[in-house]
Amino acid sequence: MADFMGMMKQAAQLQSKMQELQAELDTIEVEGTAGGGMVTVKLTAKGDLKSIKADESLYKPSEKEIFEDLIVAAHADARRKAEALLQDKMKALTGGLPLPPGLKLF
Repeated sequence: MADFMGMMKQAAQLQSKMQELQAELDTIEVEGTAGGGMVTVKLTAKGDLKSIKADESLYKPSEKEIFEDLIVAAHADARRKAEALLQDKMKALTGGLPLPPGLKLF
């Protein structure tokens, strides 16, 4: 029974830390780039789009398709960085707790 109570206490602590992490993820921003820095996208660590910056040379109508592709690529780059950051934070938070692979806690 003592083991069960210890597990429940750990679960409560983990839940509290998860809530803190959720709040922290709203404040952390990651940046993705494409086209050698011609397009930059900023996301929160949760994936909310905060800003897009683009080189003015891409504003030409003839560059529209390239511009759109670079936005998508920069967003994907930022998303990968956000996911890597989240994995690192989760690894630090759970510290060896045996969680099933692919478990989504957010």
